[in-house]
Amino acid sequence: MSFPLLSFLVVLAALCFLMVVAYRGHSVILFAPVAALGAVLLTDPSLVAPMFTGLFMDKMVGFLKLYFPVFVLGALFGKLIELSGFSRSIVASTIRVFGAGRAMLSIVVVCALLTYGGVSLFVVVFAVYPFAAELFRQGNIPKRLIPGTIALGAFTFTMDALPGTPQIQNIIPTSFFGTDSWAAPLLGVSGSVFILIAGLSYLEWRRRVALKNGEGYGDPSTLVNEPAAFAGTALANPYVAILPLVLVGVCNKLFSVLIPQWYGTSHEFVPSSMGKAAPVVQEVSKVAAIWAVEGALLAGIACVLLFAWKPVKASFAEGGKSAIGGALLASMNTASEYGFGAVIAALPGFLVVANALGAIPNPLVNEAVTVTSLAGITGSASGGMSIALAAMADTFIANAQAAGIPMEVLHRIASMASGGMDTLPHNGAVITLLAVTGLSHRQSYKDIFAITIIKTLAVFVAIATYYVAM
Repeated sequence: MSFPLLSFLVVLAALCFLMVVAYRGHSVILFAPVAALGAVLLTDPSLVAPMFTGLFMDKMVGFLKLYFPVFVLGALFGKLIELSGFSRSIVASTIRVFGAGRAMLSIVVVCALLTYGGVSLFVVVFAVYPFAAELFRQGNIPKRLIPGTIALGAFTFTMDALPGTPQIQNIIPTSFFGTDSWAAPLLGVSGSVFILIAGLSYLEWRRRVALKNGEGYGDPSTLVNEPAAFAGTALANPYVAILPLVLVGVCNKLFSVLIPQWYGTSHEFVPSSMGKAAPVVQEVSKVAAIWAVEGALLAGIACVLLFAWKPVKASFAEGGKSAIGGALLASMNTASEYGFGAVIAALPGFLVVANALGAIPNPLVNEAVTVTSLAGITGSASGGMSIALAAMADTFIANAQAAGIPMEVLHRIASMASGGMDTLPHNGAVITLLAVTGLSHRQSYKDIFAITIIKTLAVFVAIATYYVAM
């Protein structure tokens, strides 16, 4: 067996190992370094320790340095939206607008509002499921279609396609391409429209087939994790409830424009300390989008506290701990995958993968296939994109510059591709969604996978839009 083939198999084995342990529910924080260093051990045993401290830990800590505040503020904002009752008010109001007869559209819109406002995908699942169950029960729509409906609203266009979304999948590319979260709005909107129309059409077709076959919501004696029927409570004014979400979006855009004007292309300061200190210099273009999202989330948090301090304060201590715990776990999972990707990218076997993917002649198709493939292998949109960009961002940039493609387009394609094949069965959000709804992969994954296919196709719709519009 030739050395290139053997080195490729080592890389493939490491990726498969990480995918399997994630599918079985083991911690990525523990097994990402095990998988990475196992690959190093099989390639060059003398590099195990140097790569662990000099590469894995360095990249892991670097990721946390940039993105940990985004995870924390996003989780805290989502928890406050939940504790204040604002999410409940938004859901109830949307249902009144669209009516119980349009249950799927109502739930998709609610999920979209919450995720585009910055609420964590996991928080959206917990917040929306009780209302989705009640709507589907009233409309006699099979419960097994709820996961696909929530996935369409929360895991697709508002996660990474719509310009300005504060979700981490839309923030990570900014530090690689020097862009902001509003990059390539036309491409993002065109992809979003495709996802929304195709996704709703698919779900409606599934509903009609079920109705034709006489299938209703489900046998109550066999259903699991059924919430109590929604009877209604005193809710916040819907305009007040949606204000923090709107504020996050507006402030994100505003800060994205103002921060480069305030700080210029770079900024430096001298720390106040004993002795002569070297100045701290930062390239503003690489952090402006991150600062903008952090500032926007702080504004959203302040807005929730201003209008809903009384309902929030009783549970703020425990809710805050829960939010921070979730942010720690989510950020460490992604950071571990980032370190894993850096190690794998440094191995000879990855050159085989890179060369194979590099054989795709079109720069945008090359980037899309690379990012979505690695997102699928790792079961994580942010993790797969982190691996791809850490390893190949310079190549993507060079190819794009040679073809005259703006960095904003690279950003949008990478972001959208990350949310393509990421939702394979071992994806954490998919496992959580099925657990919360009390359904199994056998019952509901078919519809989640259909949404995954639609989302993946949307990336190529965006690419086609670029070439038509250029």
